[in-house]
Amino acid sequence: MSSVEGSVKPRAAGWRLERWLPQLVVSPIFALSLFFVYGFIAWTVYISFTKSRMLPVYEFIGLAQYERLWATPRWHVALENLFVFGGLFIFGCLLIGLLLAIFLDQRIRAEGVLRTIYLYPMALSFIVTGTAWKWILNPGLGIEKLVRDMGFPNFTFDWLVNPEMAIYTVVIAGIWQSSGYVMALFLAGLRSVDDDILKAAAIDGAGPIRTYAGIILPMLGPVLLSAVIILTHLAVKSFDLIIALTGGGPGYATDVPATFMYAYAFQRSELGMAAASAVMMLATILAIMVPYLYSELREKDR
Repeated sequence: MSSVEGSVKPRAAGWRLERWLPQLVVSPIFALSLFFVYGFIAWTVYISFTKSRMLPVYEFIGLAQYERLWATPRWHVALENLFVFGGLFIFGCLLIGLLLAIFLDQRIRAEGVLRTIYLYPMALSFIVTGTAWKWILNPGLGIEKLVRDMGFPNFTFDWLVNPEMAIYTVVIAGIWQSSGYVMALFLAGLRSVDDDILKAAAIDGAGPIRTYAGIILPMLGPVLLSAVIILTHLAVKSFDLIIALTGGGPGYATDVPATFMYAYAFQRSELGMAAASAVMMLATILAIMVPYLYSELREKDR
């Protein structure tokens, strides 16, 4: 019996080690992520309630930084720009992405090549996208110069340096990069529709427009919701695109909360107000994500 017990104990120890080995391997990475992500989020929230300026000061002063934030005109400009950019960016990406998905859903020739071309901008970083479009929209280098060289000396396209139109250049660059990703989401949803439904609609005499508008698109509600969530997240944190394309200018014409936070943290030495703006951005994202995750969990429970 002793030899049997001696052989069973190493097996039990090996089984326990095999069972807990993944947790042992992952736990240091998880602990570091927990500290450097959620720990710094908690630190930022606390700093927003202090009178920190150039350096952190841990004296609690309540909502004073939030009062200063909402009394700052530049913050209101940043919010207005975010609503303009976010609304047009989300609508444009959804519209173009849906149209491209419907076009590719017709199973045309060279579909793989076209899908790759449409998805290629998503492989680029927003820094690259902003830099490329900065060259394209530059009045002295891009579209305006090209058209004038073609024999139209009075043509003007100075949106990049026009304070009233500069925010729309950010919209153009953002839609160019992200609409292909939305196309992929909608195309996957369209390909998941049962062919029997399409055959039944054709038998009933429904044309393509009526089939898509009345049958297929209503079935893509979860895909639409996912696309809106992703695009909203991209719009709220659209820092690198704006920095590369316009730098927040001219003036504050393309300033958004992300660039506002950066400017006040690293250029104006207003760490407390920058933290308050970061918390407001976090609250905006949570206000969007929490209901979405709650609805997803409810669907899984059902």
